[in-house]
Amino acid sequence: MDFSLFYFANEQEAEADATDRYGLLLEGAKFADTHGFTAVWTPERHFHEFGGIYPNPSVLGAAVATVTERVGIRAGSVVAPLHHPVRIAEEWSVVDNLSGGRVGVSFASGWHPQDFALRPENFADRKAKLETTVEEVRELWRGGSLSVVDGAGETQSVRSYPRPVQAELPVWITSSGGPETFRAAGRARAGLLTHLVGQSLEDLSDKVALYREEYAARSGSDRDRGHVVLMLHTYLHEDEAVARETVRKPLCAYLRSFAGLTMSSGPKGRRIDPEALSPRHFDALVERSFERYFDEGGLLGTLDKAVDVVERVRKADVDEIACLIDFGVPRDEVAAGFGLLGSLQAATSEDGR
Repeated sequence: MDFSLFYFANEQEAEADATDRYGLLLEGAKFADTHGFTAVWTPERHFHEFGGIYPNPSVLGAAVATVTERVGIRAGSVVAPLHHPVRIAEEWSVVDNLSGGRVGVSFASGWHPQDFALRPENFADRKAKLETTVEEVRELWRGGSLSVVDGAGETQSVRSYPRPVQAELPVWITSSGGPETFRAAGRARAGLLTHLVGQSLEDLSDKVALYREEYAARSGSDRDRGHVVLMLHTYLHEDEAVARETVRKPLCAYLRSFAGLTMSSGPKGRRIDPEALSPRHFDALVERSFERYFDEGGLLGTLDKAVDVVERVRKADVDEIACLIDFGVPRDEVAAGFGLLGSLQAATSEDGR
């Protein structure tokens, strides 16, 4: 099992230390770099406090590149329909050069209508845009060209610069759990990045099997199986009760913000205004979510408990756990838990089991 760090902070939580919003990102990156972690992931979010301090993963990736030497620098993820493929290739090639060839990109189709204020014309067919954009970025990365229309209305063939260090861009597809997205990632011979919001580990195992089947069919080899990454909320402590009370308030606030975002993102006429729910019902919803996450949806609690979770994740045929560490626990306490996170990595390695 590989381990990486994932960031997705709520802006309200980051405002607690508004003079150093990205301190934990850089501190965690340095830890990951020197303790054998695989990568550091940052997302793309717009127009909402949930994830709001991460509008551009390439900018943050450039910052991570300057303070690390070996750890992978990944987007988790780039919302492909919001960007021109040339721009994606350009930005990430810069980071690839700054890092000496350590970048990777997970692409997403996007899901919240408000995000598409940046490119409203792409919302309806965003899944198709995702597939074409991924292939166009890959082609540009390899040194190929893309046909575009310039400001004078003329068709031009362009290449992106600077040239990257890596000959091939490592690519993942982000999925919220839809089986077809798992299949599409396999068909694209891309990795797969997902989470446990709305799906159990048992559900995930079945979908990973679909992904592996599609990937193997396209690769022509049973040994070339792709790469599955699972994001899990993470906070470890020697005492289970202390861990529970430490994460309860920030994780509930995080889940409350996420629920508000998802309820308001459905099709027009079926959206729910969280403020229309009674406080009692909304609190009960958040509390149930908290209990599920703490008991079985993350690496939350003691080292022994986390080892058991990792083994369950391994049985679901996952290759990498991306540890989401910035969900509101104070920075000093998160950093104090880095030692236990390193111990978890050692305890669950092939040699350490």
